[in-house]
Amino acid sequence: MPSETLWEIAKAEVEKRGRIGREGDGVEIGEKSVFFIGSKNGGKTTIILRCLDRDEPPKPTLALEYTYGRRAKGHNTPKDIAHFWELGGGTSLLDLISIPITSDLLRTFSIVLVLDLSKPNHLWPTMENLLQATRSHVDKVIMKLGRTNSKAASEMRQKMWSTMQKEHPDRELIDPFPVPLVIIGSKYDIFQDFDSEKRKVICKTLRFVAHYYGASLMFTSKSEALLLKIRGVINQLAFGIDRSKSICVDQNKPLFITAGLDSLCQIGPPPAPDNDIGKFHAHTPMELWKKVYEKLFPPKRINTLKDLKDPARDPQYAESEVDEMRVQKDQELEQYKRNASKSWKQIELDS
Repeated sequence: MPSETLWEIAKAEVEKRGRIGREGDGVEIGEKSVFFIGSKNGGKTTIILRCLDRDEPPKPTLALEYTYGRRAKGHNTPKDIAHFWELGGGTSLLDLISIPITSDLLRTFSIVLVLDLSKPNHLWPTMENLLQATRSHVDKVIMKLGRTNSKAASEMRQKMWSTMQKEHPDRELIDPFPVPLVIIGSKYDIFQDFDSEKRKVICKTLRFVAHYYGASLMFTSKSEALLLKIRGVINQLAFGIDRSKSICVDQNKPLFITAGLDSLCQIGPPPAPDNDIGKFHAHTPMELWKKVYEKLFPPKRINTLKDLKDPARDPQYAESEVDEMRVQKDQELEQYKRNASKSWKQIELDS
């Protein structure tokens, strides 16, 4: 009987713990899952390592990676466990989104979307593709859960509105994400040198998107102070630590807006001349904001497959015996191609 792979063991353990954590209503679940998605090379791994106090250089995320952290709430108490998943490749591996999002884990699941502020032309398509794919799968899982546990599914739908106060003026105008969502704009140190008008459009657009989805929004960089604030937010998702109530909406400073504290009135209309708004022919507020944003930052096509590195040539996965055999097989393949090419040329000459 073949032995299980490390991946299979880890996945089985996560599912097992999720089932244990769900036993009995009213029992506090000591395990949570946080799924990092976002821009390729946007800094997701760096944020995870910082949250786990791991002093090691970040390595490129090849596909879907998993790690975990533990934290005790007090003396002589069992440590809570946080499961961290990270999707690599930007938008190139959307099919892998379904792996960590299961009905066993969904009630304690959160999404962190990391967007590279230094590449505004990639920002909207990256955000749109990842959020649409994630939401679509989460909705399917909730629907499936409703067939076997209608109470749990109902609780999840109610929980979507937990960040928005009942008396909030925008309550009827937004569409909260089905699980807690945090949007992080990375590389603020580069973004802060952008033209003020560009910064204004990006800030207002991200504020609208975050508010519409009932998400928190914050900017970060390599600054220790900003990383500490991000760490506090992630710890709240991962370990249930009290969330910050601070807010900064000044576009000349790193944004920091906890879910439910912003409003459409404060955000204002899309940053476009009044006489241009009617020319966009948008059917929804989100579509209008998209058209205004893409007028200033036309989306660049993301060549997803070309950007993926060959893992067989990645030094972090080096295996001397395997690599030597690979070189030998590559040489044999090249020799085969040369022989085949000569054969075809000879056939052409003979004919």
